[in-house]
Amino acid sequence: MSKYEITDTTHPDDPNLYRIRALRDIELHGVKAGDLGGYIEYHGSLSQEGDSWVSGDACVSGLACVSDNALVTGNAVVTGNAWVGGTARVSGNARVSGNAQVYENAQVSGDAHVSGNARVTDYAKIHDNAKVYEYAQVGGDARVSGYTHVYGYTQVSSADAFSSDEVPTDKALQYTVSGTLTPNQLASLLQAFPSVPWTVQGADG
Repeated sequence: MSKYEITDTTHPDDPNLYRIRALRDIELHGVKAGDLGGYIEYHGSLSQEGDSWVSGDACVSGLACVSDNALVTGNAVVTGNAWVGGTARVSGNARVSGNAQVYENAQVSGDAHVSGNARVTDYAKIHDNAKVYEYAQVGGDARVSGYTHVYGYTQVSSADAFSSDEVPTDKALQYTVSGTLTPNQLASLLQAFPSVPWTVQGADG
């Protein structure tokens, strides 16, 4: 049985997006049969399998796909070739675009943006105005917030918060930031977090 149908109601700002209606209950997200959901471009935007859902005024467009048990809600936008899967949640005014992937139990909220070929996985949370892009990966229990930018080939995995405002020195060793950084990227990182006792290693470790 199909999970949803596409209605004739179009998005007020994009006639290529159509509101959906649930054809069965989706208990995981509190959806009842007959409830209206968010907007999608075509059936490939939201899987008919699993309990994934698009609600509120959220939009899924282009070749982007939401599947498994993921939820896209609020005013969030998933576009391009992006994928949101697992039990991931994208909410608020967050945006996932390009070839980015958000999955497992990850959350992207606020005005955060995940783009490029970035990956956000595990229990990571990206929120506020944070941006994760290019080939960056954020996983574990990492929290990326404020106006933090994670990019390049950087990998962030942590059990605490990672913010542009402050990184407590007693928590600094919980952070893993690795990959290839240009001299300018490294200088920006050191300037942004002057109190953190960074260890910089060469390519040979």
